[in-house]
Amino acid sequence: MSRRKSRITAFQGLYSWDVGGMSEKDVLELSWVKTSSEPGSEGLSVSDDSAAFARMLIAGKIENVQKIDEVIKAHLTNWEFDRVNKVTIAILRMSVYSLMFMKDVEPSIVIDEAIDIAKNYGPDDSYKFVNAILDNIKKDL
Repeated sequence: MSRRKSRITAFQGLYSWDVGGMSEKDVLELSWVKTSSEPGSEGLSVSDDSAAFARMLIAGKIENVQKIDEVIKAHLTNWEFDRVNKVTIAILRMSVYSLMFMKDVEPSIVIDEAIDIAKNYGPDDSYKFVNAILDNIKKDL
């Protein structure tokens, strides 16, 4: 469960970075999240390890955003990158980072988590789009 919370936290941060113009430094502070070392339980609460994993996903994606976006664009059929919903883009970017650079994480886990996040946070049926794109990327990697 802690990795799922990490991915949700990373997705929220990446969305805030992309859409809200939040700085990388501010996103990496995870100000909207309570960690297990902080008092209080308002908002999303994650363990210190989960927060560290979320920070790694966020920093890795931001550092490699051009490579990640190129891979996503190469797998979009009949879609313009700029027209894809921003929530969906945040989910795809985080997941493609994991598929490309985190070889110790099983690709099927990355895709399943992305689908679940898309079901909970994305527009209707975006999970099908996320699944198709990530499955094709997985095959090519």
